[in-house]
Formats: sequence, C-alpha cells, structure tokens
Amino acid sequence: MSFESPIRLWLLLGVALLAAGYIVMQRRRSRYAVRFTNLRLLDRVAPKRPGWRRHVPASLFLAMMALLVVGFARPTDDVKVPRERATVIVAVDVSMSMLATDVSPDRLGAAKEAARDFVDGLPEEFNVGLVAFAGNASVTVAPTTDRAALEAGIDRLDQGGTGRQGTAIGDAMTTALQSIQSLDAEAAEDTPPARVVLLSDGANTAGRDPQEASADLVTAGVPVDTIAFGTSSGVIQGGGRSLQVPVDGETLQAVAQETGGGYHEAASGDELRAVYEDIGSSVGFTTERQDVSARFIGLGLILALLAAAASMFWFARIP
Repeated sequence: MSFESPIRLWLLLGVALLAAGYIVMQRRRSRYAVRFTNLRLLDRVAPKRPGWRRHVPASLFLAMMALLVVGFARPTDDVKVPRERATVIVAVDVSMSMLATDVSPDRLGAAKEAARDFVDGLPEEFNVGLVAFAGNASVTVAPTTDRAALEAGIDRLDQGGTGRQGTAIGDAMTTALQSIQSLDAEAAEDTPPARVVLLSDGANTAGRDPQEASADLVTAGVPVDTIAFGTSSGVIQGGGRSLQVPVDGETLQAVAQETGGGYHEAASGDELRAVYEDIGSSVGFTTERQDVSARFIGLGLILALLAAAASMFWFARIP
C-alpha cells in the first residue's frame, strides 16, 4: 500500500496529542477525586461504575480520527479486477488415447469433471467457450456467459467427437483464436482480453504446426496455458490388443513458453482440479492501482457511530 498524499499523514500527530491529552486529564481527575476527605460522601456523589466503559467512547473517537486521517492521505493498493470482455477458451483433447484408464474413470471422464469445476469457478461475467479436438478441431460451444450451455457442451464431449483420429494441437489453438475473434463486432480488429486453456495427453500428430499457431496467438496477445494430463503407464485397447499411450507434454510445454502461458502436468483428477484452480486464480483478471481511501473512511464512520452509541446508552442521564 502507498499514499498519493503522504504528507497528510502528519495529521496523525494531532491524533497522538489528543490521546496523550486524554491520558493526562484522566490522571489529573483521579488525583482530584482523592482530595475528598469524606470517602463515604465521595461514594454517594460518584458511585463506582465499571472503569473501562468511560474510556470506550474516547478510544473509538481517537481510532475514528486516525482512520479518517489515513483515508485523507489517499491510500492506494493493487486490486484484482475482472477485465472487460474477458474470454476463456477451454480446449479438450478427445482423441482415442484419452480413453486410457490410468486416471479414474478414464482420462476424458476426469478431464470433463475438472473442466466443469473450472468453469463454475470463473466469474459470471466471463465469456467461456469450448473447443474439442482430435485429428481436427471444432467449436463445441462459442464464447458465452451461459454456464448451463457450457456444462451441456462439456457433457457432450466424447471420444471421436471430431470425426478424425490424431492430436491436432495446432488446429485447436487456431480454432480457439478464431472463436475469440468472433466474440463481437469489434473482436476481429480489437482482440478481447483472452486466454486459452488447452488439455491434451500427447504430442501433435495431425493438422497445423503448433509453432505456426503459437505465432498467431502471440500476435493477438492471447497466452495459452497447457496441461499434460495422464501418466507414463496409460494403455488403451484397440484391435484386440493393448496399446501404450504414455503422456507426452513436450509440445505443450513449448506452446506455453512461446505464447506466454503456463505449462502444467497432472497425473490424476485431483491434480487436474488443482491445476485448473491455479489457472483460474489469475485468468481474466488484471491488477490495477486503485484508491482505497473509502475502506478507511467507511470504517472510521462505523467507529463514530459506535462511539456515539456507547455515550448514549452508558452515560446519558434520564431526568
């Protein structure tokens, strides 16, 4: 936290002087009371009350003054705020290798469950879209704030849903970018603040070169967070035999580095949810330096009300 008018904080010295004056007055009052030689008369004139109560209004008043001075100095702080037109595209690999059961119930089932949690955790005003890819890529749900439509789209994700086998990571990135740039009438010329979250378990085997796709996303200012999902012991059944499908994150790591995103590895459903949570804590937000004086002024006014209430209820005399 910093202050735009730090010189005004010198007014806190005035608050400190008030506090010191109050303490001195309380000590003088105690010495004056002892001068009564008739202690029984003193007890009648000034019956004993809980000593701490009489200090509460003054303490609240001094705290209020300190908070108002801090607010007057115009404090500023870094505040995370959602970016306007913020758009997130979730791209999910639906190739045959995603049926490997090294992750329960299988890679695709765990990915769908974690994707639901991720979408539910994003702010409601975010536009979220869904891309499915295998040997090619297609938009399953265009960017929207309709969370029900997103969940329905995630439910529809199925192995072979794109009609071709393979892993077209470059096509998925290009399709995601096209979806972002179709958000509204201005998106083609003015790409909205966006991010692509791409999940796969293998290297690129079809479609466009991921390096070429990365260059387009860098030009548009859209980072790609990639997640390598699965284990080295993945196996699927095909043609009456077992086929090993170990996770391969080399391409995904290169994509993340080139586009300015983050690369993550997850070997279980729980780890994947943790990765999504980590991504969700930063995606679609920007940090702005904002005036936060209202925090201190508001709290100061609350203390002023409490000080007034304490004086009225504890010390008001009813005729």
